[in-house]
Parts: sequence; structure tokens; C-alpha cells
Amino acid sequence: QVQLVESGGGLVQPGGSLRLSCVASGSIFGISVMGWFRQRPGKQRELVARIRSGYSAHYPPSMKGRFTISRDNAKNTTDLQMHSLEPEDTAVYYCTADLQTSPSGIYVGYWGQGTQVTVSS
Repeated sequence: QVQLVESGGGLVQPGGSLRLSCVASGSIFGISVMGWFRQRPGKQRELVARIRSGYSAHYPPSMKGRFTISRDNAKNTTDLQMHSLEPEDTAVYYCTADLQTSPSGIYVGYWGQGTQVTVSS
């Protein structure tokens, strides 16, 4: 049994900041890429950021450079720092990670349940 659990979501005013966290737990033998997606109301899921095990990060241009992803390989966690938030950032944010759950097994993508971020005055 493995799982990803997000935390840190909530209500924030425009221009504010939030930090989302995600921890992977269970019988995990390896973690490759970790990342964050979001789904805004009525929109398709979109990539927010991803980070490789060697800590190299990738951000789509649409994220405007306002987000920063990090990870701690010793703790099996990834964080997403969000600044200058706007109402358009309102979405359910999902943590994802490719996990190896057996010694010689393949890496399989896992998803958290998501955490709601609402940007409103």
C-alpha cells in the first residue's frame, strides 16, 4: 500500500502565497519524477511543475515563474511554493510521483487525492 497525501491548500487572497506539500508513504523502493498538476473549474488538467530525482525542475511557461517546486529525497516529499496568486489559480492541485513498489519492479505513476486552493477576496 502506497499513497501520496497533499496538504497546505486553503483560501488565500489575491496576491497572497501558499505552500503545498506532498508526502509519499508505504512500501517504496524508488521515486523518480515528482510533480504537481492542477485542474481549474471547467478546464483540463495541466502541469504546474515537475522535478526529477536529481532536483532539476521544469515549469511550463503558463505558470509565469510564480511557482517553485522542491523535493526532499530523504523524506519522500515534494513542495510547491506559490506566490502572487490570482483568482485564475483557483483549482484542485494534485501531487504525482513515479514510484517503484518492489525491488525489481517498474515505476508506476501515482496520484494524490488533491487539495483545494481557492484565491478570492
